[in-house]
Amino acid sequence: MHKLYLLLNIVKRSDLKEYRGFFEKNGVSVIYDTLANGTAHEKTLSLLGIERNEKAILISLITYPSLKKILRRLEVEMQIDLPDRGIAVAVPLSSIGGTKSLEYFKEGQDIPKELENNVNGKGETDNMQTVQELILAIYEKGYTDLVMDAAREAGARGGTTIRAKGTSAGAQKFFGITLADEKEILLIVTSTSQKNNIMKAIMQKAGMDSKAHSIVFSLPVTDTAGFRFTDEVEKD
Repeated sequence: MHKLYLLLNIVKRSDLKEYRGFFEKNGVSVIYDTLANGTAHEKTLSLLGIERNEKAILISLITYPSLKKILRRLEVEMQIDLPDRGIAVAVPLSSIGGTKSLEYFKEGQDIPKELENNVNGKGETDNMQTVQELILAIYEKGYTDLVMDAAREAGARGGTTIRAKGTSAGAQKFFGITLADEKEILLIVTSTSQKNNIMKAIMQKAGMDSKAHSIVFSLPVTDTAGFRFTDEVEKD
């Protein structure tokens, strides 16, 4: 079983301060956040009663016991399962770079002793059977609609975008793409069964040969919160 997780919490920007306070109160003191934007069409936003599409992403590293506690309290205290309250997804880490890094991230949390086996790349990654995946698409700035429309046609419900910039030094071109140009990163949480279809659709319609020049990969998601409402809507 993995012992350390990257927890991504995607919320409305107006709720960012409230969520920061929640994590600090619950002993997760190392938190990073960045501004982001949702990708939902206006029709969807209207249907769900959502007036704005500005998001924020909170990022933290937490232990497995802390993860279970945080997910429960997100549902009870923050009511994350209600519409437009946000979502949370947990991605397992296979290792961490050095004991000092481990000490930094464990502040306020109990770290199982066996986690030390996964410092500096040591230790084995567990074989996991996950039901959800986090898809990340990196593409040229301004092509979110092209990428997201391709994903929706393959079953994606929505996503979140953040701005980024390449840091490549030396060779500036890769298959004709300027690596240091401004980029956008699209995050989509989907079922494992839909992952391949969504990634294939993005690569076919917005991939390297398109104007978007998308690069796509995915990460396993072991735990989530905030999807109950959307799951119920999908079943209706």
